[in-house]
Amino acid sequence: MGKLDGKFALITGGNSGIGLATAHLFIQEGAQVAISGRNEKTLHSAADSLGVRAFAIRADVTQSADLERMFSEVKQRFGALDVLFPNAGLSAPTPLGKTERSAFEQQVQLNFISVFFTVQGALPLLRDGASIVLISSLTSRIGPPGTSAYAGSKAAIRVMAKCLASELSPRGIRVNVVTPGYTRTPLWERTRTPEQIAAADALVPKIVPLGRWAEPEEIARAVLFLASSDSSYIQGDEIVIDGGTSNLPAGTRAFRG
Repeated sequence: MGKLDGKFALITGGNSGIGLATAHLFIQEGAQVAISGRNEKTLHSAADSLGVRAFAIRADVTQSADLERMFSEVKQRFGALDVLFPNAGLSAPTPLGKTERSAFEQQVQLNFISVFFTVQGALPLLRDGASIVLISSLTSRIGPPGTSAYAGSKAAIRVMAKCLASELSPRGIRVNVVTPGYTRTPLWERTRTPEQIAAADALVPKIVPLGRWAEPEEIARAVLFLASSDSSYIQGDEIVIDGGTSNLPAGTRAFRG
């Protein structure tokens, strides 16, 4: 018996990385899953890999019309939702003194504003007792240089989750957050130069106590925990999945002599 038997889930940004890994895991645990994404090619490839218990919706969650159409299709196919994972996001450098306003606003729009309106749009479909899992980032806890838009928008997610949890508690709807550390995803590779990727590969073993990158499947398992009844009394909380990076500096290579 799966942890999500008979459940219906929606994952935005479900066409790659953490979203796709989570969709696979949800299906293994008995759920039917809708995934959305902007890239039609990767979206349909992802849907094919997921099989008959999934369907794909091409949608840009920053656009109100796309959100309305997405929820209309979910309602038609599922009728209701038990799990919502607004995972769509964008990470790109925004160094001080070299960043265009449009580039900064694009990240805030996708990583923060669209998450609120995704949750708001899902409300009529969410059953009482449903679970919403939001996704933050290690950058919001450690503040790396050149990440103001991404880190700021992901920090806002952590606070917003508490506000949403307060509002939705009367319906028994839980809202929690996963906060991944350095994770190998296609998004990372698409938004960094080869030189930046090489630099990160050299840096990660030094600053992560466990000495390696996370894999998307490791983040997905935390999302599953928060989505399922295993976490039935966890509300407005956060699971940090970063190999000890944010709270264990003494465990890094620099302290090992």
